[in-house]
Amino acid sequence: MTSTASTQLVALARGMRELVRAEAAESERQRTLTAPIVEGMWASGLLSAFNPVAAGGVEPSFAEMIETWIEMAWQDGSFGWVGIANLPSTFAAACYLPDEGFAEVFTAHDNRVTLGGQFFPNGQGIAVDGGYRLSGSWNFGSGVGHSQYVAAGFLPLDDGEMRWVSDGVPDMQVAVVAREDISLGDGWYVQGLKGTGSYDYSADDVFVPESRTFPLFRREPYRGSSPATRMGLMAVTAAGHASWALGVAKSMLDDVTELAATKYRMSDMGESLASRPTFQKGLAQHVAAWRAARLLVLDAFGTAEAAVASGADLTPTLRADMRVAAVHATDTARSCAEWAHLAAGTTAIREGSRFERAFRDMYTGTQHAFISEKVAIDVARIWLGIIDDQFGL
Repeated sequence: MTSTASTQLVALARGMRELVRAEAAESERQRTLTAPIVEGMWASGLLSAFNPVAAGGVEPSFAEMIETWIEMAWQDGSFGWVGIANLPSTFAAACYLPDEGFAEVFTAHDNRVTLGGQFFPNGQGIAVDGGYRLSGSWNFGSGVGHSQYVAAGFLPLDDGEMRWVSDGVPDMQVAVVAREDISLGDGWYVQGLKGTGSYDYSADDVFVPESRTFPLFRREPYRGSSPATRMGLMAVTAAGHASWALGVAKSMLDDVTELAATKYRMSDMGESLASRPTFQKGLAQHVAAWRAARLLVLDAFGTAEAAVASGADLTPTLRADMRVAAVHATDTARSCAEWAHLAAGTTAIREGSRFERAFRDMYTGTQHAFISEKVAIDVARIWLGIIDDQFGL
């Protein structure tokens, strides 16, 4: 895509601002995005934009994805989280499902398909003629509240034995299951990200044809020509987590900056928050840290993308650089959010305000294992030469 197309893609998300703001509280009450937001995403083209062209998308670059996700998360944490859940999930299914499965899931529905769920292999798939008998339970199925299909990670079993792709690494597959074949739980009562429809769900001996499954770590697409399609779900997911945290933090930094001109503390009514040197210093430090974290993310993902575009391999080092950039961005964003929350004083604790919601969302989203300290440790072990690779990166 050209830079003009990039601006247009971010504009799709920016055009949702008024609607998302109006519906944010109701999404939290319903514990899933409201129907007007979902329909708005379809009407704008946002819900399919990240897909390969064959599935109605535009195959954006990583920079375009990152800036779009930052915008979505800036508007509302739940809206942004659905963006980093549904868009990569549907992207992966559209890229990596075999032709028969793609036709069943995408073509048969004119590409108006949303996929949510959880990719970690918490299920088991007993291999049978033509596919698998799938059983399992999955937690935090992000975005399933409005999805037609649900992703379910599983371990294939042949005659009761696990498959192995290499020494110590089991075969991990993803099943794309019709929503009506899944049992949704009612456990999404959480601190933050309340509007994401991230329900628990289960399957009990559900037949899934092999054509509706794909390897979790696949990087050879059946369709799509952008470098992202050859970098796999892990890279796209990492970019999403980094962007989401940056977007929520930016909302809080922007809001406290706007507040500062009119905010007076009871302890010092003589000057506004904006006039205080301690606030000025804190703002400068945290905005600079945010900008640096964003640039690191753009650099790490852009460097890997350029390497793949030139025909080079996506090496363990490139993958490690992307993942640690996501961890760093998340840690930085959390620090920015904490500072902005404290600086805003009692304004930030008003229930239902953007401040209060963003703070809850930040401390919920940053609990995710995908950007945990374990990832940073794996990255350092690769940099130090202790290990050659870590398949989960």
